Amino acid sequence: MTDEPEAELHPGYSSAGAAATPWAEVVAVLEQAEMFWISTVRPDGRPHVSPLPAMWLDGALHFSTGLEEQKGRNLTRNPNCVLTTGNNAYGQGLDVVVEGPAVRVTGLPTLERLAELWMAKIRWPYDAVEDGFRHRPEGPQPETSGRAGEVVPVFAVRPSKILAFGRGDEFSQTRFRP
Repeated sequence: MTDEPEAELHPGYSSAGAAATPWAEVVAVLEQAEMFWISTVRPDGRPHVSPLPAMWLDGALHFSTGLEEQKGRNLTRNPNCVLTTGNNAYGQGLDVVVEGPAVRVTGLPTLERLAELWMAKIRWPYDAVEDGFRHRPEGPQPETSGRAGEVVPVFAVRPSKILAFGRGDEFSQTRFRP
């Protein structure tokens, strides 16, 4: 979503008189959030949810995960996923839900920009390589032996739908579609 999508307020799930959440507020949450929850589906249909850092860049949400991790295995079989972020306070905040297929990111220009975002935002040092990220020795290392230096795939979710749930004086549910 690089162009500003149209906001559609769902009045059935919003306070009387509530307004649709402005797109700029949704983008601010996506750009500032450090942690997201990714939901994927196992081969037997059971859900899998896991926290991970993600970066909003060029109208897509980006994350990295090893292909041997549960979420990586699930995405290999079924690329559809949901990423959510927000807070756990009932009376304040804005939660954002991003739905769409996860597509592998390759190519140094985009991966270098993403590695810079990971470092600037959460101080996680990656080196960009043609097919993903490589952990730097001075950063966090994978716990499984033999994985240091391995390429970690990066994925982009270009949203098919975004939902924004506003809380505070008014509650609102806003949908954005490309």
